[in-house]
Amino acid sequence: MVVGAAIVVAGRVLACARSHPPEVAGRWEFPGGKVEPGESEVAALVRECAEELGVRVEVGERIGTDVRMGHGRSVLRVYLAELVDGDDPQPLEHSELRWLRPEELDSVPWLPADVPIVAALRPVLAAAS
Repeated sequence: MVVGAAIVVAGRVLACARSHPPEVAGRWEFPGGKVEPGESEVAALVRECAEELGVRVEVGERIGTDVRMGHGRSVLRVYLAELVDGDDPQPLEHSELRWLRPEELDSVPWLPADVPIVAALRPVLAAAS
């Protein structure tokens, strides 16, 4: 299981550019990663956001449906999330971070697994802005 965070602030969502591995470097994703054995999806997301972005998040509702990853061995689940106490995300493991408004969602090349989530996010972001 792989979890991702759609961190939304003021009608914008945080997008992260992969820096590695080379075959996906420069493609964009939601922050997150693998759920470790014995770890809940929410706990994994909190841990991954701390490791990748140096932020604390409060995890909310699921967004979109399960997305089978490209290699077919894992499923991606994405949750809405909010930053805690004004934490400011830093690109600790990504080459770049961007806050995207609904009309900017197509301005970056998303990883294929994240594309269905982007579509599910449009109405959420539009309602939040």
